[in-house]
Parts: sequence; C-alpha cells; structure tokens
Amino acid sequence: MPEYIVYGQDACLFCRHARKVLEEHGIAFQFIDVLKESISRSALTKVIGHDVYTLPQIFKGSHYLGGFHELQKYFGII
Repeated sequence: MPEYIVYGQDACLFCRHARKVLEEHGIAFQFIDVLKESISRSALTKVIGHDVYTLPQIFKGSHYLGGFHELQKYFGII
C-alpha cells in the first residue's frame, strides 16, 4: 500500500502539481479522484476531520498533511 494518499480530481491543476512532486521524489502514492469515485464534499470532510474547500487533500499514512502548499512545505520546496 502506498505511503501517500492524494484525494483530488484529474482536472485540478494543484492536484496535478501534487502528483508531480511525489513522482519527482520517487514516492509511491494512491490518487483517488473524488469525482470518479463519487466522493462528496461531506464524505471527504469526514475523512479529513474538518471542512474541505479545496483539492488536493493529502495524507502521509494516517497523518493528514493538508493541501498542495503544505506538501511543498513538507518537501522544503517553498
């Protein structure tokens, strides 16, 4: 099972950037397209533990990292 899970959408620019960051670091991840999987905002809110307004939403294992900007900070990109 991949260490990272990214909830997003294929059409989302920040979701694509998050995937690229993980790929560039050689990290295996699972991408869950919330539209294709019919995951509602309220269902994603329950998974995250607070209201969700943007995508992507990223986990490292069971630890919630946040969105794309938090991923960048985590890898020291910004």
